Amino acid sequence: MDRISIKGLEIFANHGVFKEENVLGQKFVINIDMYTSTRAAGIRDDLKLSIDYGAICNLVEKTMKEHTYKLIEAVAEEVAANILLSYPTMSEVEVEVEKPWAPVLMPLQTVSVKIRRKRHIAYLGLGSNMGDRESYLDFAIDELNKDEYTKVTKVSDFIETEPYGGVEQDDFLNGCIEVETLHSPDELLHLINAIEKDAGRERLIHWGPRTLDIDILLYDDLICDEENLHIPHIEMCKREFVLEPLSNIAGYKRHPVNGRTIRELLDELERNEE
Repeated sequence: MDRISIKGLEIFANHGVFKEENVLGQKFVINIDMYTSTRAAGIRDDLKLSIDYGAICNLVEKTMKEHTYKLIEAVAEEVAANILLSYPTMSEVEVEVEKPWAPVLMPLQTVSVKIRRKRHIAYLGLGSNMGDRESYLDFAIDELNKDEYTKVTKVSDFIETEPYGGVEQDDFLNGCIEVETLHSPDELLHLINAIEKDAGRERLIHWGPRTLDIDILLYDDLICDEENLHIPHIEMCKREFVLEPLSNIAGYKRHPVNGRTIRELLDELERNEE
């Protein structure tokens, strides 16, 4: 991936923990590395196919002057998010916010925070077996698209499946979606839990009936094993109602643990069930 850099952008703004910093303001120095493909722009000599670094400077200045933050960590997050949201062709951005006039009562050149943020591709499984099942799945998609940092980019066909887990209940309607998100895995989990709650989801019986179930199946090629979050989803390779719709939108995506494609995992599961 190619890189476009902006170094030493000076902006006078009102950020800091102390009241005087918010009132009087001070100088901040911004350094930005943006990762995108410049191939088409370079061959055609066309700015429209690249990133306009002048427009980026104006965006950073606007972001920093419109809001007041206590921490330069918050400044860096806001700048990085606004850049990524404004430029869909940019895959990743690194933002460093320097504070050369930091009030620490000691001689120093500068203090700074540097962060790197990128777009992530996640695959989510959707399911419902209560009420208007299709409406609940559509509700999940609509709510995800309402989130500023998340966009649904692919939607599988919905399939009707028998319940999983041995609890007697109605059949499910299942599907999978691809989302592009700036959220971390924990933040994405928090978002989908809130959407489930808004849909009336109650966690009363394990593997029991539900208005809406949303699972994080894959997140980039991340392997994560935390108490409340496991990526890839632990059960996905055993579930035809996950692999079938997932293969509809990501058949050649490889499972980050076993290296098999989703299509291969589905074929193997179907052979074992024969």
